[in-house]
Amino acid sequence: MLSRRQILALAALAAPGRLTAQTGAQSTPPDRLVLLGTGGGPTPKALRAAPATALLIGGRLHLADAGNGAARQAALAGLPLKNLAHVWISHLHNDHVADAFTLPWLAWSGALTTPVTVHGPPGLIAMRAGWEAFARADIETRMADEGRPDLRRLLGVQEIQPGVLLNENGLTVTAARVQHPPLTNSFAFRFDWAGKSLVYSGDTAPCPALTSLALGADTLVHEAMYLPALDRLIASESNAPTLRAHLLASHTTAEQAGQTATAAGVKRLVLTHFVPGGDPSIRDEDWRAAAAAHFAGEIVVGRDLLAVEL
Repeated sequence: MLSRRQILALAALAAPGRLTAQTGAQSTPPDRLVLLGTGGGPTPKALRAAPATALLIGGRLHLADAGNGAARQAALAGLPLKNLAHVWISHLHNDHVADAFTLPWLAWSGALTTPVTVHGPPGLIAMRAGWEAFARADIETRMADEGRPDLRRLLGVQEIQPGVLLNENGLTVTAARVQHPPLTNSFAFRFDWAGKSLVYSGDTAPCPALTSLALGADTLVHEAMYLPALDRLIASESNAPTLRAHLLASHTTAEQAGQTATAAGVKRLVLTHFVPGGDPSIRDEDWRAAAAAHFAGEIVVGRDLLAVEL
């Protein structure tokens, strides 16, 4: 009869992600989407973290946008930060770009030793230079004191334009310029690999470029705004009329997200970047019903740390 210690040892070997007894090779985790932060807008919220969406593809970690706290959210989700390979920044609003370089910096403070590329709109290279000056003391101290590689040599930056941005290891990433005024450089991203496809809208008003990018995709991850609660959200703001006009001109309602999903012929619509994102009176059913009025496919109402197998 096996002892309790032997039973526990065998169970550990059989657990997901453990070394297999026969080959000694670590299994590759399944491809999945993880919504790290689903709040929209720059104001910190108690109910939702800042925008960040993770994709684990072939064991490599990608992030679409990196709002404040993205590294901790990834840790809470159990994602392997040492496998971070690419960060895809849709636009340079602070709720999407705040941790673009802090994320790989914190990953490097852990176990990251391989290159990471941050992709994003023009202006990203200047942002990296400012961040590097800010991080210099810590990087050089840890290199000397802890024997770490030079993060500045591992970290690459690519300023992007519409088109194919990456084609390697069976993964193709394509960008399209979307409508998020007043920013003229705001992008959506499409990921194609192993017969699978996912599109991340970034921040945008409904636009033909996004619909074209998403044609036939398996999954569309799309921002969503709930109009019935919008006026409550901005009622106390001194610039309420201007803010309302901006939101309507540069973002997408849940109903419009459903219309885009139908026009593009996608299979699954995942709602995220909720505006309002801090209103507990808005139920998941409200978001779903708004999108379902125009989309008959699968609808996932996002929440922080929700994982969807791809």
